[in-house]
Amino acid sequence: MRMKDNFYRRVFVLVLPMALQNLINVGVSAADVIMLGRVGEKVLSGCSMGGQIFWILSLFLFGATSGASVLIAQYWGKKNLEAIEKVMGIVVLLTTSVGFLFMIISLLMPEKLMLLFTNDAEVTAQAVLYIRIVAFTYPISAFTMSYLNMLKSIERVTISTIIYGSSLLINICVNAVLIFGLLGFPALGIQGAAAGTLMARIIELCILVFYIKRYKPEVKLKWNYIIQTDAVLWKDFLHFASPVILNEVLWGAGYSANTAIVGRLGSGVVAANSVVQTARQLSMVVGFGIAAAAAIMIGKAIGEGRKDVAEDYGKKFTVLGLCCGLGGAAVILLLRPVIVWGMGFEGETVRYLNLFLCMMSAYVVGQSLNSTWVVGVFRSGGDTRFGMILDMTTMWFGSILFSALAAFVFHFPVPVVYAILLADEFIKVPFCLLRYRKKVWLRDVTR
Repeated sequence: MRMKDNFYRRVFVLVLPMALQNLINVGVSAADVIMLGRVGEKVLSGCSMGGQIFWILSLFLFGATSGASVLIAQYWGKKNLEAIEKVMGIVVLLTTSVGFLFMIISLLMPEKLMLLFTNDAEVTAQAVLYIRIVAFTYPISAFTMSYLNMLKSIERVTISTIIYGSSLLINICVNAVLIFGLLGFPALGIQGAAAGTLMARIIELCILVFYIKRYKPEVKLKWNYIIQTDAVLWKDFLHFASPVILNEVLWGAGYSANTAIVGRLGSGVVAANSVVQTARQLSMVVGFGIAAAAAIMIGKAIGEGRKDVAEDYGKKFTVLGLCCGLGGAAVILLLRPVIVWGMGFEGETVRYLNLFLCMMSAYVVGQSLNSTWVVGVFRSGGDTRFGMILDMTTMWFGSILFSALAAFVFHFPVPVVYAILLADEFIKVPFCLLRYRKKVWLRDVTR
């Protein structure tokens, strides 16, 4: 009984701050959606489309740090702090460099990038205004997100909540002032939202630097490990992180492809989808926290040589993932009338919003369960290629291909196209269950 109580207590200690962090991140998106929705559908759609670039970057960052967490969590179980610091140096060098690359490309060709997502000239114009400011956040976010995600792998999760909570308050306040022109400031619309995001990211970086200098966590980011990386650990990192990065980028590119399909179905569909995606994120704040906690706790148990405990953790996290999915579905259905009323949409957009929310309530059940397995259980033991192959097949050769055919070849109704877009998570469940039962994820990958 003591072990059972200890397990759930540890899960609670890890998941609570991560769920709060996820909720805060959703709050940032929700603030943009609510405020810009009041300005106009085109402005809201422009923000949604402009945010796709950072969405892809954030998935690369998540992939890199998730791949690193395979090593970090297991080395944390062995208390090998030097190896953890060397892995952190590798990840910071990679992610920050990619952040600068995204910034440069976005500033040089924002119009061309937006052609990938929408053919609406008004939406593109708004998106370009947004990108030309928010692009400066990319390298800042690359450093902050990667560092904080790696701290989670050594069970240091509270600082992330503090940092993102502070940035949420800054973002909402600056957004309100600059979007609507309060306190004597000019009404900047979508540019105000971008300026609020930039200021929030700068505040995040300042708090993180202060934390590193003042509180000196157990593992430190050392400059010499950034400029002179360990060749052996580079090889290990690439072995485990490459499939995860490719998995996340393919998954993110798949979502962007979904957005591109939605973006050609009309601005009303885009606006409704923007709201629904925010609702999805809200419903998954605990589910994503469960997946992250699974990767940390199972990885640490494997690193400590306690595979029987790791296997038991896998069973418990599977049940928790399913429960979180069902809870997330209930959240969407319960909030649906409030969301529809609060957005103030009219005509066909209201009908789409109602339908999409109902569909999404079913989708999050599959997503929560699959995330617990793929992001948490499988990656904790270095089983990173499976998720890449699964996403590539179910998304690109499944939901994306058939939804594109449904939309542009067969001209099916919008709700049918949207349902096909959401089908991939249901297809994944039996394959993930089979992989989980094979127990190939119970591996010690450290040296």
